[in-house]
Amino acid sequence: MDFLKKLGIEEKNFGASTGQNWFETTSEGELKIYSPVDGKLVGSVYQASQNDYEKIIQQATEAFKFWRTVPAPKRGEIVRQIGLRLREYKDALGRLVSYEMGKSLQEGWGEVQEMIDICDFAVGQSRMLYGFTMHSERPKHRMYEQYHPLGIVGIVTAFNFPVAVWSWNAMIAAVCGDVCLWKPSSKTPLSAIATQKIISEVLKENNLPEGIFSLIIGRGATVGERMLEDKRVPLISITGSVEVGRHAAQVVAKRLGRTILELGGNNAIIITENADLKLAIPAVVFGAVGTAGQRCTTTRRLIIHENVYDKVKESLIKAYQSLRIGNPLDEKNHMGPLIDKAAVELFVRALEEVKKEGGKIIYGGEVLTGPGYESGCYVKPALVEAENHYKIVQEETFAPILYLIKYSGSVENAIELQNNVPQGLSSSIFTNNLREAETFLSAWGSDCGIANVNIGTSGAEIGGAFGGEKETGGGRESGSDAWKAYMRRQTNTINFGTDLPLAQGIKFEIGE
Repeated sequence: MDFLKKLGIEEKNFGASTGQNWFETTSEGELKIYSPVDGKLVGSVYQASQNDYEKIIQQATEAFKFWRTVPAPKRGEIVRQIGLRLREYKDALGRLVSYEMGKSLQEGWGEVQEMIDICDFAVGQSRMLYGFTMHSERPKHRMYEQYHPLGIVGIVTAFNFPVAVWSWNAMIAAVCGDVCLWKPSSKTPLSAIATQKIISEVLKENNLPEGIFSLIIGRGATVGERMLEDKRVPLISITGSVEVGRHAAQVVAKRLGRTILELGGNNAIIITENADLKLAIPAVVFGAVGTAGQRCTTTRRLIIHENVYDKVKESLIKAYQSLRIGNPLDEKNHMGPLIDKAAVELFVRALEEVKKEGGKIIYGGEVLTGPGYESGCYVKPALVEAENHYKIVQEETFAPILYLIKYSGSVENAIELQNNVPQGLSSSIFTNNLREAETFLSAWGSDCGIANVNIGTSGAEIGGAFGGEKETGGGRESGSDAWKAYMRRQTNTINFGTDLPLAQGIKFEIGE
């Protein structure tokens, strides 16, 4: 395929790099990557060793000593150039993301556009790493606070956004003066290798040292655990399951390191009787089937007022019947495959479980076979009538299953249902009633990190901080003031007088 050649993806690829330099370790096994689109071998990756990890960390440590001395706007200039280079590779990289992961081509291109957008955002942020000045209680004293680079930032990403989530972290961390070590999902390593090769061009053109942006692909037991335990990595950003995040948080906390956790979502849209259904239905469908239900912000629960329940259900069935499922590189298709057959098994198992608990499948739920579906990873998205308290509804199934849940009475009843799950990432309400909307956004409303009105749960912009509460982990990435997580905070006091007054009026006198 032409896009593989343009991106420098070979039949066999190495899994560790400090920038332009690739370590040629072949002793740790080979990951063979098959596309969920057609089941064909895309390429393979030689996994990195613990020795590779150690070399990368040592190089990153030295690179940080240089990178932190570069003025932040100059660091922003490098990120600006990375954004420009990504524009040149947008089509090819977007196609690789789509082919390796299975999301639609529009979403693949959109993911690369997110990378470009966060580069643009980070360039501006490089001139706005603000501290604050405050008044001292002591005469002729000045107090202020400032932010300094933190060090090596470990970035662990998931398969569903194989490149964008790395950029949310890496581009912000880079302008903050940090260096980054990226461990991508072993299910989508080729997209990471392609990205590393793209940015290496910019690093080389600017004569920058190895180790500012590093990549390592390897077993969790070999390199993943080592990264969690390594005191030389003060911050680790992890996107993954609640189970993975809970383990990582415990290991990193034991050494008093920092984590940014982006974990599970069990996102709901509330449709009140005052909703504009022409807005709501398309938002629900995209939220539920976009990326084949494999987004952390995927709409998994639809909480519908009883007065419009039947109308919404009929509209959704009609909309689902019009969905085109197939090769995601064909722009006419709405939905591609799940990431692998294991994901298909989870899809089937969840539907069996919800039926046991009393749920009713009203559309879809089949595994698709026949021409175009040879990979065995295609399914027909499911609509299921269920109740919020079902055990399976309380869990996050990474698949296109939408649970329809009926509520009656006031919007507070709907909000209570929405909040009554362990996760707290994204949420949405569709209503034209101002009081309902403001109640949803109030302190006693949605308990999620993202709360939207008259748009869906999926498709967050990079300008806002991204993340959630409860079992979602509490971390924040991307925009707003999320940059502060990648820096160490310092309070400074300067005495420009000839006396030494103490705070709180304390007297401490010694003889001359």
